[in-house]
Amino acid sequence: MTGGRRYRLLTIDLDGTLVDTAAEIAEAANRSIEEFGLPRQAVPMITGLIGAGARELMNRLVTRICAEQGLSLSHSDREAALRRFDVHYKATAGTACRPYPGVADALARLRGAGVLLACVTNKETRYSEQVLAACGLSRWFDLLVGGDTLAVKKPDALVIGHAIATLAAERETTAHVGDSHVDVEAARNAGVAAWAVPYGYNGGEPIASAGPDMIFAGLGEVARHVLD
Repeated sequence: MTGGRRYRLLTIDLDGTLVDTAAEIAEAANRSIEEFGLPRQAVPMITGLIGAGARELMNRLVTRICAEQGLSLSHSDREAALRRFDVHYKATAGTACRPYPGVADALARLRGAGVLLACVTNKETRYSEQVLAACGLSRWFDLLVGGDTLAVKKPDALVIGHAIATLAAERETTAHVGDSHVDVEAARNAGVAAWAVPYGYNGGEPIASAGPDMIFAGLGEVARHVLD
């Protein structure tokens, strides 16, 4: 409750908010760059680059490796590496993911109390479905909005707006929960409350720098805030 207002819809990001997918994303990235003669990188290094989508991840990764190793990769090879990432992530999605502590219980509590839940992610729908299913979270969501559901992705206002319209909710009683500046911007653009968790993927920057309305320790604290 905030000022007597009960939130009716929560739109929640996937990677870095609900589920830790860094290991499987890093494996797909490493398999991709190996095909172009670049050395595998440590998972923590790649994790620090996650937060702005697959294209930005691969561009940042290749640029850093080339700078450190004194190597170069042509534009066409960079594009090819991105395409190979898509292929490899198809194989790794859902294989090494795990829900963050308290996520399943929080979703169950929220759903049991009648709060509408939408997973809103920039990850392609097919991969999002794999991850949610592997982590046993699919059943708690009324809607999944993937990165290919619409012609635009977060932070475009239409993405969260689509969830609100589909579930017949209202902006005034909707909050978006995420782990990155993209999520905060998406909430701002859509005119909903911008909530964040501090443990996800924000390109190595603290989430406080994005200026969310509230920062919660985890989904359990979000559930308590909404329900208690």
